[in-house]
Amino acid sequence: MRALFFFFISVVMATVSVSCISDDFTDSPSDLLTFSTDTLRFDTVFTDLGTPTARLKVYNKASKAVNISSIRMRNDDGVFTMNVDGVSGKTFENVEIRANDSIFVFVECLIAPSDDPKPFIVEGLMDFVTNGVTQSVTLEAYGQNVKRLRGVTLETDAVFTDEMPYVVFDTLRVARGVTLTLQPGTRLLFHDKGMLQIDGRLLAVGEPGKMISMRGDRLDNVLPDTGYEILSGQWQGVRLDAGSFDNRLEYVEMQSTVHGLIVDSCGITDRSKLTVVNSWLHNSQGSVLKSSHARVNAYGCCFSDAGEAVVSLRGGDHDFVQCTLANYYLFAISPQSILTLSHISRKDSSGVSNPLMKASFDNCIIYGITPPLEPGDLEDTDVYMRNVLLGVGGSDDSHFISCIWDEDPMFETVRDKYIFDYRLKEGSPAIGAGNPEYVTPECLVDMDGVDRLEWGNPALGAYAR
Repeated sequence: MRALFFFFISVVMATVSVSCISDDFTDSPSDLLTFSTDTLRFDTVFTDLGTPTARLKVYNKASKAVNISSIRMRNDDGVFTMNVDGVSGKTFENVEIRANDSIFVFVECLIAPSDDPKPFIVEGLMDFVTNGVTQSVTLEAYGQNVKRLRGVTLETDAVFTDEMPYVVFDTLRVARGVTLTLQPGTRLLFHDKGMLQIDGRLLAVGEPGKMISMRGDRLDNVLPDTGYEILSGQWQGVRLDAGSFDNRLEYVEMQSTVHGLIVDSCGITDRSKLTVVNSWLHNSQGSVLKSSHARVNAYGCCFSDAGEAVVSLRGGDHDFVQCTLANYYLFAISPQSILTLSHISRKDSSGVSNPLMKASFDNCIIYGITPPLEPGDLEDTDVYMRNVLLGVGGSDDSHFISCIWDEDPMFETVRDKYIFDYRLKEGSPAIGAGNPEYVTPECLVDMDGVDRLEWGNPALGAYAR
């Protein structure tokens, strides 16, 4: 009886086991697969560099399991590769999906370089054959040839154009006595740890509609509908050596750095170190602009979003006209004010022998989620704020002249939706609050090419509206 009992139990367990691991497969052509998208698109793909992985989800919504007899690439010129169940390839057979279940297919793209300077489209199809029925998902990418710069030091004058993007993999150095000229529309894309070191001179002069771009080389999305540029710290930034003079940035957008634009101390203020015109420097883990004991002037610029002070100035000689200094940094609340000024009076000279700071801020906005300035006054300094909107309470005196205190400039920025736009909404107190006498020829039009004086008194800040 005991032997018969164990035999009966074994038969039952075997039957249950078989019924548990054995799926009933559909062979109906009407049981089709469902896909998370019908077109898998890649952002701009730099030739010979490859892409981040794109993900396709494949669903079986039938009540029985399906057997995908084949998954294969078609008409893709060999540029796409897929990964199914941890294995890479271009063809897979007999891939099973249980009833009401799904699998992931991961796709990468690698395009061979060519001589074509313009973006070009590459396409392909990914075919899924199930029960004799073929279903296809379109693959689409825009290829872009680039000029790769690795370990480059420019020993003679050079001109970069907008023909193709330049990808900098480490440090691009401009030697002493050498000028690097960036023409309108030039794109400098920096790989992780990349930076631009200027020992000579940088002339980056764009124009309205053809701004020069300096940013990280990740062009894909970090979130759906949100580009990678929202992440700071993608590349090191730009550094001007102590012996570098007469640098100019005009219609330049520089973003997503570790250290921003650093101006090394030269102790000379009767010669221009840097002039920045109608440019936007933003989104840095440190300051977007840090200068020490140099002459730095800015006209019509927007400096925004930093993990430290947005603009940090020590000593030197400065004119900031029609500038917006704002901080809505996404990843932390800076422990520093938006604008920090040091070595401005004998109280904070700390034994430094360089002359004390001279600075004026005219028709500007200083506002954000951190204080605009360190508490205190500017008595016994050569620093003046004239027609400046400050997001803090205070009152005018001989150094704060015709200022707007404790008002919201009403930027178009919406931080929690990743919108960082420092143009002004209708009804902003900054509109018409500027003094036209401070509008210099260099910033008569803003970054958008709009005349600041078209409506009479100019608006404060970088944008005419």
